[in-house]
Amino acid sequence: MNIAFLMAHEGVEQIELTEPWQAAADAGHTPRLVSVRPGRIQAFDHLDKADTFAVDQLVSDASVTDYAGLVLPGGVANPDFLRMEAEAVAFVRGFFEAGKPVAAICHAPWTLVEADVLRGRTLTSWPSLRTDIRNAGGTWVDEQVHICRSGPNTLITSRRPDDLKAFCPALLTEFAQRTAGAAAES
Repeated sequence: MNIAFLMAHEGVEQIELTEPWQAAADAGHTPRLVSVRPGRIQAFDHLDKADTFAVDQLVSDASVTDYAGLVLPGGVANPDFLRMEAEAVAFVRGFFEAGKPVAAICHAPWTLVEADVLRGRTLTSWPSLRTDIRNAGGTWVDEQVHICRSGPNTLITSRRPDDLKAFCPALLTEFAQRTAGAAAES
């Protein structure tokens, strides 16, 4: 299955990109880096520049129908840049409208706030986002990983890089269940 990893041109927390990416690849899936600009994105290790990663597809050329699910890595700057890009916000919203799973970690739910997809949803994040999530109509919980099925799609969230060991298997399980369910419906 193809899995979209949406990132801005810079500011993603590298480990929040690389660990889920590797987990998806190890499970036989095809992760694809979707971004708002061509070329390479600049990842960070907290506030220090880390590696760069090649963009596979521009969000302006991407279609939700090409992907089984969406992963939103965090980093403080990454989701803040993404929520200022109308095409990126629309791409995110499209996964919810299509009933496809979305996984977001750490600061990534800022993009979900902007996409206006959190009403009636329960999720976790980096603690500083709790007021933003509540103001967007969501319920914030302090859990290592939270899976919310009370909307049009499954939403998998985690708080921080330390939660990746729970986040990666949860997102792979939920994405596989969605794909199996979609195959059974066709």
